[in-house]
Amino acid sequence: MGRAKFITSKDAAYMIQDGASIGTCGFLLTGATEEILLEIENRFLATGEPKNLSVMWASGVGDGETVRGLNHLCHEGLLKKTIGGHYGLIKRMIPMVVENKIVAYNFPQGVLCQMFRDMAAKKPGVITHVGLGTFVDPDFEGGKLNEITTEDIVKKISLDGEEYLFYKAQAINVALIRGTEADENGNISLRNEALTLESLAVATAAKNNGGKVIVQVQKRVKNGTINPKDVKIPGIMVDAVVVVDDIKNHMQTAGTQFNEDFISNRVVFEEKIKELPLDERKIIARRSAMQIDLTKRVLNYGIGVPEGVADVLKEEGINQYFTASVEPGLIGGVALGGLNFGSAIGPEAIIDEPYQFDFYDGGGIDITFLGMAQCDSEGNLNVSKFGPKIAGCGGFIDISQNSKEVVFCGAFTAGGLETKIIDDKLVIIKEGKVKKFIDKVEQITFNGIYEREKNSRKVTLVTERAVFEYRSEGLTLVEIAPGVDLDRDIYGQMEFKPLVAKDLKMMDLRIFKNELMGLKKELSNI
Repeated sequence: MGRAKFITSKDAAYMIQDGASIGTCGFLLTGATEEILLEIENRFLATGEPKNLSVMWASGVGDGETVRGLNHLCHEGLLKKTIGGHYGLIKRMIPMVVENKIVAYNFPQGVLCQMFRDMAAKKPGVITHVGLGTFVDPDFEGGKLNEITTEDIVKKISLDGEEYLFYKAQAINVALIRGTEADENGNISLRNEALTLESLAVATAAKNNGGKVIVQVQKRVKNGTINPKDVKIPGIMVDAVVVVDDIKNHMQTAGTQFNEDFISNRVVFEEKIKELPLDERKIIARRSAMQIDLTKRVLNYGIGVPEGVADVLKEEGINQYFTASVEPGLIGGVALGGLNFGSAIGPEAIIDEPYQFDFYDGGGIDITFLGMAQCDSEGNLNVSKFGPKIAGCGGFIDISQNSKEVVFCGAFTAGGLETKIIDDKLVIIKEGKVKKFIDKVEQITFNGIYEREKNSRKVTLVTERAVFEYRSEGLTLVEIAPGVDLDRDIYGQMEFKPLVAKDLKMMDLRIFKNELMGLKKELSNI
């Protein structure tokens, strides 16, 4: 007989008391306790309990399409307060925030996963420069997402003459985390999990607060079966173990039930290079890729348009010179997108998420490629909130403020933009309905003024028709695409007029030719 208590997912749901403060994990659905969350929802719909839950998470626990992940908890009366890094994947939660039905905070993903670790050690909170000048700074919004959210969780402090933000630690009394297998003493391995995330930190934070740790696993094994080095959550921290009834509630990622290649680099595979059409996305990716040289070995890509940079590196035959990383703890391999985002084929290493952000915060990324949605005359960017649409900052603030070099990538306008390359020139067939260069962004996820005052690194903004640099004097137009009319296609599609470099240049013509640009030869010569 072992020490662990094995229960059903329904039993686990009844362990959650009214007013509980839950800490949980999940990057999309990787690491999410789907079956337990589903049973909590079922219990509430049947009995009206539990009530008034608070939930804290670092990434985005959902898939943006179906009612999975934290979407299960999005019922009025069930949910009272949320503190999360990303909201865009939890579609049911966004109306509750907008309509002031729940208290809601949005803080940087890295800060939150590090906060779990500090909560475990009963430290007062996280002291960091991450978030200064952005909407999480108390000089702006303090990370509050609606009118009923009033408590100040983040404060500005001064240490040795330098400004920092202090994020006050929160208390959780239930940890909902996930593993692959549990032995009879409750020792947990994450052997088949695509990521390890901040699972240990969340478990320790709840346990040291006198709370309960509930772990969802695929199977139960005998004591001695799990190698001690493979135990990620020791049994002394575990109160209850749920072996899933339905394997579909324990998918490796939001898009894949299980793929051995996500957790192994022993496989030998030949990666198929995508056929990339020469459209605005490829133009942006090609110009962005030109920022890379052999001094920039450690890369990071955001989701969406920036993923195209990785495709260009493969197409040009130079991806082997660089190592990509993704914020939940992934290093190396072939990073995946869509519902498998956060995973990779043949990763070189998978580390706990708090340590990945330690590496990021200290400047470990040589160059990052991130998306852009809104930009104003000060160079402020917004990728986190658009009217009633709340995406959340995710890891954007942590990464954009700390990478040695930053490249923001995005189309010049949104909503139906159509372009075509004719005779190696860019032609705007149909302009996008939505201007992205506006007088004032709705929310500051990246502060242009703050970055200019730091004046310590290179920041570039790349679109299909124009390239801007963040210079000490302000956001400066430095390149335009061949075939583009400066007044009509650039100034005419902006709500402000940018500074213009005295030596305004034409974008490299190789970008607009339907052939390789020759980046491999350039790097080989170096």
